[in-house]
Amino acid sequence: MNTATTPKPAGKDLMPSRRIDWGRISSYGVLLLFAIIYLGPLLMLVNTSLKTLPEFMKNATAAATTLNFKNFLDAWTKASFPRYLTNTVIYTVFATAVYIATAVFVAFPISRGYVKGAKLLLTLFVIALFLPVALIPQFQLMLSLGLYNNPIGYVMLFLVNPIGIVILVNYIKTLPKEMDEAAAIDGCGYFRFVTTVVFPLIQPAVATVAVLHAIGIWNELILPTIYLTNKNYYPITRGMIVFQGVYGSNWPTLAAAVLIMTLPMVIIFLVLQRYIVSGLTAGAVIG
Repeated sequence: MNTATTPKPAGKDLMPSRRIDWGRISSYGVLLLFAIIYLGPLLMLVNTSLKTLPEFMKNATAAATTLNFKNFLDAWTKASFPRYLTNTVIYTVFATAVYIATAVFVAFPISRGYVKGAKLLLTLFVIALFLPVALIPQFQLMLSLGLYNNPIGYVMLFLVNPIGIVILVNYIKTLPKEMDEAAAIDGCGYFRFVTTVVFPLIQPAVATVAVLHAIGIWNELILPTIYLTNKNYYPITRGMIVFQGVYGSNWPTLAAAVLIMTLPMVIIFLVLQRYIVSGLTAGAVIG
């Protein structure tokens, strides 16, 4: 009996050929493109902020040869950043806190259907996302109430935001409704139930809404330009316009001022990133 094995033809690959995953390659390509689009201007801004003015005028796009942190000190002192930053922090913290407190109590009964026309209300909030701000009626209302050029009136402009209601409603829908019945049987009141039971369970959604709302207030430029005329009330965005009008030709110092303005929101986003992702994921589906 012939036990000799037939040799395999030479040149045949014993390992299976690996196919090129063009889908993954294209995905990485798109991600790289978006990274360049979003991070490119930021890197240019950082690079400009570290240059001296003569170095910038010589070659605006070249990499900084020295680390000139004096631009940040000049921007902090010349742009009156302490005053503008304090105003912005007060506006942002106070408006966000009041908005979150009211939004939770608005979103909970809508999500549970405890109010008539809950689905209609949610639909109206969704439609409101796509409607422009009625600036003229809003301006007339602020004048009639005596809230023009008033910090309290300015804060009140940020107490309504439909996107936060939509996110909270859809996140609360993921909570079992049996909790409500158990709380009612135990004699837990409505206010106590929402604040001590529901609120801790929706922290990811609350963090998401708080960060989105705070970023919107922090970056707002049109409203302070219209409603605040006293320099002592200016937020940081309005103060940047004043700074640009005086030091607009000093691009390195101006770039440092922009970085100072954006740094607090970047830090908050990085700290709460984990909650933001989970909050947006759970509250993304409208139902």
